[in-house]
Amino acid sequence: MALKITEECINCGACEPECPNNAIYEGGVEWAIADGTSVKGSYTLLDGTVVDAEQRNPPISVDTYYIVPHKCTECKGFHEEPQCAAVCPVDCCVPDELYRESEEELLAKKERLHL
Repeated sequence: MALKITEECINCGACEPECPNNAIYEGGVEWAIADGTSVKGSYTLLDGTVVDAEQRNPPISVDTYYIVPHKCTECKGFHEEPQCAAVCPVDCCVPDELYRESEEELLAKKERLHL
């Protein structure tokens, strides 16, 4: 499943550069599927919504760093463990129970993001 950053985040920023999918953003910053990926054109989000990969989307959080679940693969296909959780000094990168995905689904998502 995708990870999320809890309210315990101290905004240190250690997690952001570790994400191979560019799924982590500073609070208040808009996100796009195309950021840090090779996706061009239309992309289908987890809920079935189709968006343009370049489309800027509203921030999920304004106060703390956040993880875009549509881009998070738990680092599957890149690393043995989620890198954000590995470097977080306050352990606030945790599984997001709203986005349950199997390892196969996470690997397929990785392949869609990095053609």
